[in-house]
Amino acid sequence: MSTPSSIAVAPPLTPVRGLRSITIPRGQLDDSTGLLDYVARNDVHTWVRRGDGLVAFGESARFSTAGPDRFIAAQQWWRTQLDAADVDNPLAVPGSGLVAFGSFAFSKTSQHQSRLIVPRIVVGCRDGHSWLTYITADEGADVTADAAEAALAEYLDETAIERVPDTSDRLTPGILSEEQWMTAVEQGIEHIRSGELSKLVLARDVVAELGSPVATAQVLRELAVRYSDCWTYSVDGLIGSTPEMLIKVENSTAQARVLAGTLDRNNAPADDPDYAQRVLAGSEKQLHEHQIAIDSLTGQLEPFTSTMTSHSEPFVLELPNVWHLASDVTAQLEPGADGSVPTSLALVGALHPTAAVCGTPTTVAGALIRELEHMERGPYAGPVGWMDARGNGEWGIALRGAVIESPTRVRMYAGCGIVAASNAAAELAESWSKFRPMIEALGIRR
Repeated sequence: MSTPSSIAVAPPLTPVRGLRSITIPRGQLDDSTGLLDYVARNDVHTWVRRGDGLVAFGESARFSTAGPDRFIAAQQWWRTQLDAADVDNPLAVPGSGLVAFGSFAFSKTSQHQSRLIVPRIVVGCRDGHSWLTYITADEGADVTADAAEAALAEYLDETAIERVPDTSDRLTPGILSEEQWMTAVEQGIEHIRSGELSKLVLARDVVAELGSPVATAQVLRELAVRYSDCWTYSVDGLIGSTPEMLIKVENSTAQARVLAGTLDRNNAPADDPDYAQRVLAGSEKQLHEHQIAIDSLTGQLEPFTSTMTSHSEPFVLELPNVWHLASDVTAQLEPGADGSVPTSLALVGALHPTAAVCGTPTTVAGALIRELEHMERGPYAGPVGWMDARGNGEWGIALRGAVIESPTRVRMYAGCGIVAASNAAAELAESWSKFRPMIEALGIRR
């Protein structure tokens, strides 16, 4: 895939002078809500699952870039920040200390700006135990526990009001109508059956036009509660709750969760407890799609590992809107020539895009996506998450989400894996099941 000449060039890697940070333990959080008590502002950055994760406010540094080298450029920028930083962190907990939130464009040809954001305040939680990190680029600022608590209190003084659904709220078509998108799916199936590729992931968009401003914090809390097994994310207007972990790194261990194969729960029989297992695990089409996705990830991850394990057969992941075929992968990372293991962001650059969100071969699938979707995916299906100063991090795939384009306009995305046995009408229905989390969280009736 060639890169257009209009792609932005990464700016010079001039470090923010002397980022300074302090991390302090804060004890146990409420077991019932965890970090959700802090998801109180519409400009919050979040990465939350089952009450644990990170919630952040403000901005102490930012880097943006585009093009095929976006992951490398971001990694280089982060290293310059670490080299110049003064970090006081007594905790040996992933996500404590200096951290950055990130969101990256799906396509290397995209002009959408991928970004890393170093927040000013981070509240973290793991297994119910929390900490607070204060980060500043201000040379004259006091970097103390009292200053950290004062800064947090300042952000929490201005909490967002909740939104009541408006009678003028409506869904409007995205770039393609339903009929046009089904035609694109049929064309994709023809390309697969001709032998050009074995899988293609085609996405579509719909737009929520709201009668009153979106309450981002409220939407995030709704998603986190309803989809507690997913990772609820918010980075710079990109929001959602993804069930798919691209890569998680803790010290020398990497983990991933791969999903492919979907069954809508809307019309499932209530008196058949084995329905999902029988329909998903018994479907040659679903198993084939899943195997392509798992082979894609493990094949790209293997060069960085000494050992790797995954489920011999996929399990059924139950979510409120759908069931998925899922596989968890765990790997021990192999140290490089310098004795260090790859950072989470380095692995993101090596793994993205997987067959789960693009297709295989990825070069052929990527070209067909641009031809058939007729839209700019931007950050949709791109990596989203966080990393810390030790190389740890969690990076999901930005699925089941949306981009807030204005206070009253939200663009949602959903994609479907297409194989030779796919049916366009069934894929359209599946896309609506994947839109459902965001539609419901926004309070819109379809």
